[in-house]
Amino acid sequence: MNSIHKFKVEGIRGEEIDFARYKGKKIIVVNVASQCGYTPQYQQFQELYEEFKNRLVIVGFPCNDFGGQEPGTNDEIMEFCTTNYNVSFPMAAKAGIKRNTHPIYEWLTNKAMNGVQDS
Repeated sequence: MNSIHKFKVEGIRGEEIDFARYKGKKIIVVNVASQCGYTPQYQQFQELYEEFKNRLVIVGFPCNDFGGQEPGTNDEIMEFCTTNYNVSFPMAAKAGIKRNTHPIYEWLTNKAMNGVQDS
C-alpha cells in the first residue's frame, strides 16, 4: 500500500473511516489519550480542524500504550472528548501503537511501506 488514502479504519463509534475521502486535504494522524499531560491539545486540534476543515483533516487515534493514559472504552473516550473539548474531528477506535501496532502506524513508520520515511 503506497498511499494513506487506501486505508479504512474503524471509527470510535464503530463506523468506517475511509481515508480516500480525504484526497486533496492535508491529514494529521495523532495518537491521543484522555489522562495525559497533552490532553488539553484536544482543544487546539479542534480549533485547527474547525478553521481549516475544508483543506485539513485530523484523525485521532486513542491509545493506552504510553503509561496507561487511555484506559477508557471507546464510548467513554468519545464522551470525554465531546463533553470536555467538543471534538468533532474523526476519531478512530482505540488502537495500539507500541504493542499490537495498528496498520496505519506500521505504514507511517516504515519506508518500505510508505515510500518516504522510517520513523
